[in-house]
Amino acid sequence: MSEAAPVNGRSKSLVLAAMIFAVAMTFIDQTIVSIAVPQIQANLGLSATGVQWAVNAYLLALASLFAFGGRLADTLGHRRMVTWGVIIFAGASALCGATPKGSLAEAWLIAFRALQGLGGAIMFPAALAIVVQTYDVRERGKALATFFGIAGALTAVGPIMGGFLTQWTWRAIFWVNLPIAAVAILLIALSKPETDYRPARMDYRGLALITAGIVLGVFGFQQAPLWGWSNPAIGICIVAGLALLVVFYRVETRTESPLIDMAIFKNRTFFTQNLVLGIAMLTFVPLFVFSSEYAQISLGKEAKDAGIFLLFFFIGFAVATQIGGRLLDKVGAKLPVTLGCALSAVGFALWASKVTTLDFGQQQWFIVVAGAGMGLMLSPASTDAVNQAGRFSYGEATGITQTIRNYSASLGLAVLGTTLVQRMQTNVANQMVSELHVPRDAADKAAASLAQMQSDNSGGSTTDLSKIPHFYRLAWAQSTETVFYIMAGIMAAAAVVALIGLKSGLHHQAAVAEAADADAAPGSEATA
Repeated sequence: MSEAAPVNGRSKSLVLAAMIFAVAMTFIDQTIVSIAVPQIQANLGLSATGVQWAVNAYLLALASLFAFGGRLADTLGHRRMVTWGVIIFAGASALCGATPKGSLAEAWLIAFRALQGLGGAIMFPAALAIVVQTYDVRERGKALATFFGIAGALTAVGPIMGGFLTQWTWRAIFWVNLPIAAVAILLIALSKPETDYRPARMDYRGLALITAGIVLGVFGFQQAPLWGWSNPAIGICIVAGLALLVVFYRVETRTESPLIDMAIFKNRTFFTQNLVLGIAMLTFVPLFVFSSEYAQISLGKEAKDAGIFLLFFFIGFAVATQIGGRLLDKVGAKLPVTLGCALSAVGFALWASKVTTLDFGQQQWFIVVAGAGMGLMLSPASTDAVNQAGRFSYGEATGITQTIRNYSASLGLAVLGTTLVQRMQTNVANQMVSELHVPRDAADKAAASLAQMQSDNSGGSTTDLSKIPHFYRLAWAQSTETVFYIMAGIMAAAAVVALIGLKSGLHHQAAVAEAADADAAPGSEATA
């Protein structure tokens, strides 16, 4: 095998910039579409279910195909896969923006949103593996803090950008990916990142099982608010999805060249960090959807102003991400991950306590605290997990981590969205009785339909915000309060898992794994 050539500081920075631009589109698209949902639905005449899947098809494709993308990167070459991922993502974005009106619109948009997810799933594990291989294990905390910090910023920027672009046309939220992709391809060509990979057979049976399991399970949760929890199809989907994931696990342990080598979960640090990330991500992406809805509905802000509302979360996130990366390099992952989860829990709880005031000024610093906690834990947890793999498995390890993160994000959006709708029905009825003096029976009947007026888990408002009555604004704030308190509890649970499961100090498992692999490397990106 030929080792990847040493990379100097300037070249490292160019590689890092190239990979950040490559993944930028995936993070923007996690949240940018939610702002444009009302315009997309009105312009294309989509059903409530159709527009919900236009949002969720992307997250589902990411969640179900990340393991596939990570395996491809490790077996076919990381630079090759990140380039193909960028091209697929950009092409799918252009086609999403070109969605025709008429009967074809719904299927078209959902299909190409899913194709975006495929591009992202191919691209992201390869990009992160390139960054990991480019930087020495003792430099990765700082480098990946920059990587994840900018990625987190782009998640927050998505709603802001979406708010401004939709004033021109909703199609621009997809077309904005094209110049970003062009810059990414140029930087990849200039930096020529060199990484090692190891050709192997693809486990298509495992791919089919994990994809079906994730899609079925999350589909059940997503449809629960529309079909009702009493519908037997909901339980069948969820149980069948979980059963397929169990079958996937059993099959993988017996497969010679598995999609996911289950032995990696025997590593305590890898298992614990993925558990922490899985718990924390139940809140991260849903936060952007629910806080944006709250800002628009309860606070009466326009879409672009609702996006700016989220900047306060990012202020804390951006600063704390850099601190977390440096702490990882100096003292290990346990301190920043545990402290970050705990701080985020406190921030969400304090934020929840003020949302019913309908006064943003009383909330802004608690939003910063919640963001700081999330930023402090996210990069160290992700980096520490990937550090447990050798250089031939960085793509696979990243694929596992991102599968868990995105599955949890989809699940969190579904479950917390269901909770929000259920609480809205109760809160709207209570407000109608107390403020409007409507009889309880009549209020309960009216609330059943009013609770769905603003939310089908589609991530956007469908009503003229200026005409939303005060009782409805307050009911939405009360429902958001419940969701934010649940988020606080989730992050507290993540803190407990990190405190108990992680070991103190520095644990450079990657250095050991790399040394063990040093004598066997069939392929190098330099010759790919």
